[in-house]
Amino acid sequence: MPLDHCHPTAPHKKLKLPEWYVSSLMMERALDAIVRRVKKFDRAHDIPYLAGYSRDGKTIYIDRHMPRSFKFYGRAIETDRFLILHEEVEKTLMDQLGLHYLHAHQIATRAEQAAVRAAGVNWRDYDHFMQQYVKHIGDERLTKIPRDLDTKPYRDEHDDDLLQRMLDSIERGHAPKGFRGAQLHEAAKDIQQYIRWRATNGARRTAALEQAMR
Repeated sequence: MPLDHCHPTAPHKKLKLPEWYVSSLMMERALDAIVRRVKKFDRAHDIPYLAGYSRDGKTIYIDRHMPRSFKFYGRAIETDRFLILHEEVEKTLMDQLGLHYLHAHQIATRAEQAAVRAAGVNWRDYDHFMQQYVKHIGDERLTKIPRDLDTKPYRDEHDDDLLQRMLDSIERGHAPKGFRGAQLHEAAKDIQQYIRWRATNGARRTAALEQAMR
């Protein structure tokens, strides 16, 4: 993608609506601006969940096996720019505003979704295509992971400490008013099962990622 122009993709034409008005063209220009600010772009490594970023935020990584585009009703839709948007928004929210990964990820996904739709692409079709290339932690295809990949998203994806505190609170009989009987039993059961699952599969996934980065 040409990064030496102020709007590599969005057309140069005067808007007929105020600049603050929600419009697809303004979204395209905003996306262009974010893509241009990426200091380093890397497509030479294996990255869990398609894309990520370095610890210092200066490098955006996209999995080396992720296609650069897909066909949507005869159009070639470039995907890198949408992934870059997601990772830049997510990393900025975590580093600058101190948001937890899960919260930053939700906002970044909404931004990605808005950009995809602004490009005239159906989000469901886009997401279906992307999911085909997702590599999960522990995946045997993860053989070439960058040493400076930020692992915070993978560690924060499941907050084990919070879950354990929730379980402890339920077992002590501390729960919101009206949250009793069957609800209480089911909640405790679900949390216990999840913590046990995290103690096995979750630990192995994290260990696999750390091992691959050595």
